[in-house]
Amino acid sequence: MTDEFTGGSHSQSRSRSHTHTRTRTHVRAGRRSALLRASLAVLAVARQVGVVLRRVRDEVSRTVTPAGWIAVVVALGGFSLGWLLGWAEAIVAGIVSIVLLLLAVPFLFGARRYDVRVHPTADRVVAGGSVSTGVTVRNTGARAALPSRLDLPVGDGIVEVEVPLLRPDAEVTEDVEIPTPRRGVIRVGPATTVRADPLRLLHREHEWADVHELYVHPRTVPVPATSAGIIRDLEGNPTSRLVDSDISFHAIREYAPGDAQRQIHWKSTAKTGQLMVRQFEESRRARTAIALSVAAADYLDEDEYELAVSAAASLGVQSLREGRDLEIVAGAEIPRVVRGRLRAFRQLGAVSPRGLLDEFCLVDSLENTMALEEVCALQAEESAGLSIVFLVCGSRLPLERVRRAALAYGTETTVVAVVCNETAHPRVRPIGDLYVMTIGVLEDLGALLGRGAVR
Repeated sequence: MTDEFTGGSHSQSRSRSHTHTRTRTHVRAGRRSALLRASLAVLAVARQVGVVLRRVRDEVSRTVTPAGWIAVVVALGGFSLGWLLGWAEAIVAGIVSIVLLLLAVPFLFGARRYDVRVHPTADRVVAGGSVSTGVTVRNTGARAALPSRLDLPVGDGIVEVEVPLLRPDAEVTEDVEIPTPRRGVIRVGPATTVRADPLRLLHREHEWADVHELYVHPRTVPVPATSAGIIRDLEGNPTSRLVDSDISFHAIREYAPGDAQRQIHWKSTAKTGQLMVRQFEESRRARTAIALSVAAADYLDEDEYELAVSAAASLGVQSLREGRDLEIVAGAEIPRVVRGRLRAFRQLGAVSPRGLLDEFCLVDSLENTMALEEVCALQAEESAGLSIVFLVCGSRLPLERVRRAALAYGTETTVVAVVCNETAHPRVRPIGDLYVMTIGVLEDLGALLGRGAVR
């Protein structure tokens, strides 16, 4: 019995020992879990505090101007120097800086109470003029809005519009004159309201979403309808291909199985005793193509390039107004690393005169692009049956290269090279099958074509 009692006591002691061990293990695990949860909570709070601090930093950096930061430095430095060195002047400077900063705060209120509308009088103008744009600012708040400033981005610049004190629901309209000396697309907006104190220590901005695009078209001149080789007869331009049905009559031939009976020429049939049918020459509409050189190396300066763009636009607009098929191509930008191995050109979607002029606003000169002769060769491969082609280029393009570009087209195509040279006299000279027209100003284009110099 003694042995049994002793063994039972040992078993109970081992059980209590295991129980205490498991309890201590659970307590330790619970403490680790609680510590982990507390650490995660602290990290979450720190992350939220960091987000708030970054927002405050960004808001302060947007609100305080460089002059405002100088005032802050003077305030802190003045009090520090005055406290350490006993300088009363430094303390006064610090107090003045703080007062100025506090007085600038009320000028920031009401920056979002405006309703701003930008309404240009026209969205398309001709280069060399200007367009008037109205800017209307209305106070949508329930209180009077203090005077402020409105920044209106116009292209690469900014136009400042002063906004006076506005009562509730009052509005003011200011006219802004936007010059348009060069062809292109001018982005107007978005307008930004700026609330600032007179000393510009603090400022607050709010941007509006009203944006307009102003198309500045190239200058064009009227081109005579009877210009250079364009066929104007109602029957179109007859080709050398013979067909069985068209308008341009060619000859009489013997009937062949499959010919339409309506084409039988009965008088000839009665004379010869055999069925004879009419044969026609296939006719086509006059198709005009314009190849514009956009390589910067082909032009003396930017003004010469703008003259070439205006000449190409004038020819294209006249062709569209006459209802002719038109193709306009120009070299595309090619990365320097693949230049010589990549062939690409840009084709303008000529649908209407207005749309064509819109596309001409975006045709810029390029440093890396295909040569004009390569553009013409690629166009000749993709387009057949062209009646007349105008090659528009600058004075730095050698005549030999112009002739190589003209050789890309067939013998049935009339090729006219329009060379822009502001220092040369206007003239037209034939070189083989190529007509070379030199213009010094845009008006020379209509004058030379109006004389019938090219036929």
